[in-house]
Amino acid sequence: MSADLTRMTAAALADMIAGGEVSSREVTLAHLDRIAAVDGAVHAFLHVSADRALEQADAVDRAIAAGADAGGASLSPLAGVPLALKDIVVQQGVPTTAGSRILEGWLPPYDATVTTRLLDAGVVILGKTNLDEFAMGSSTENSAYGPTRNPWDLTRIPGGSGGGSAAALAAFEAPLAIGTDTGGSIRQPAAVTGTVGTKPTYGGVSRYGVIALASSLDQVGPCARTVLDTALLHEVIAGHDPRDSTSIPTPVPSVVDAVRRGQTDGIAGMRIGVVKQLRGEGYQAGVLESFDAAVATLTAAGAEIVEVDCPHFRYGLAAYYLILPSECSSNLARFDAMRYGLRVGDDAVASAEQVMSRTRGQGFGAEVKRRIILGTYALSAGYYDAYYGSAQKVRTLIRRDFENAFTAADVLISPSSPVTAFGIGEKVNDPMAMYLNDLATIPGSLAGIPAMSVPSGIAADSGLPVGLQIMGPALGEERIYRVAGAFESAYLAQHSALVPDRAPELEVAA
Repeated sequence: MSADLTRMTAAALADMIAGGEVSSREVTLAHLDRIAAVDGAVHAFLHVSADRALEQADAVDRAIAAGADAGGASLSPLAGVPLALKDIVVQQGVPTTAGSRILEGWLPPYDATVTTRLLDAGVVILGKTNLDEFAMGSSTENSAYGPTRNPWDLTRIPGGSGGGSAAALAAFEAPLAIGTDTGGSIRQPAAVTGTVGTKPTYGGVSRYGVIALASSLDQVGPCARTVLDTALLHEVIAGHDPRDSTSIPTPVPSVVDAVRRGQTDGIAGMRIGVVKQLRGEGYQAGVLESFDAAVATLTAAGAEIVEVDCPHFRYGLAAYYLILPSECSSNLARFDAMRYGLRVGDDAVASAEQVMSRTRGQGFGAEVKRRIILGTYALSAGYYDAYYGSAQKVRTLIRRDFENAFTAADVLISPSSPVTAFGIGEKVNDPMAMYLNDLATIPGSLAGIPAMSVPSGIAADSGLPVGLQIMGPALGEERIYRVAGAFESAYLAQHSALVPDRAPELEVAA
């Protein structure tokens, strides 16, 4: 029974909990047991809040016993379902590190807006998941607490920066997860672990209480194993927040209805654009074969496929790696050993500057230091216009490419990642090779548009999952969820599952 519960969708679990077929405590215990059994091999979690999670589950069970309806005012459609929370989103009294030694042991005094909305909805937070330090990376190897491993193959990476959240889903440690996406940190991990992840329109989900990396790019988003589960979680966390000055004051999109429309009514007549620049050189053969098969599936479902040209996308990677380090350099200046977090050197040096230098030297990892140095240089006098200013101009051109593309197509598609999961340690000493993993996801981040990755099968040349990226115009979440729901249904009509079960060595390790 416990194993069966961990394999079920969030939607099915929520229905069973609301109907009294199983308690939220039973579901939560099943997932805590699963974490205890396999996370030693996967290392998806940095902190497991077992007692808190069971208290939250018991509160949902009491509400249901008292007569609350999961569809009513007291409980949400996901009440009682467990979730893994990326350790860059704060939760009051729960250790939050952002994957960095500089925040080791810090207990936030408040909840992020996303955390508050999850708790208000009765979602049970199991704990905090591993990530690249301050979300800087594409492999979760930059975590100060060690890498997370891909449940498909424990010698491979689970993507990054949100590899912990994606791996927790793929390892059946949680049916739902929260990630953050700056340049692809939800979509790329989803692609290489065979899960679903959405980056909402910039400002569609509050960033209040999310430790900042690059403020003009960061976006919280939902992750799950099915499109419907992802949509259900999206509706819980989305919406305007006056505490976030970048939050969009618009109604939450009806993405659950959009998924169901895609599943039942399909996508006949929709125009789907294949981005010319997001395929070809640098893309693994097995990824392109899977993408071509996905295009054929969408064509068979009645969509009209058109090719779109976005000429400035080729400059996206370079622009992103000037904008992000610049904003990172500014945001991480707050970690100065004076206010909170690690403090090194009080007993050995005399000045505050020396304490700050030693603390930042020991508290930050190599990748964080690299990006701070790059960003500080790009923002320095005499170079600001040449580097940061020019990158922002390229960003505007990429936005215009998207605007033009959406006059020809309702949504755009591409592979989510140019390659499947690579080996741990394979690229860690080659920053440029690592940065290229964000090739397909960065344009959407620079433009602030919604985009998601859905599983599109297994690459024949590696035997590992591949993701299909679906992008929509700003506030176009309903479009991408409709296409994702239709694609998932069409794919399942042809195959027994979106992806086969997880790699057998994980069960051996358990």
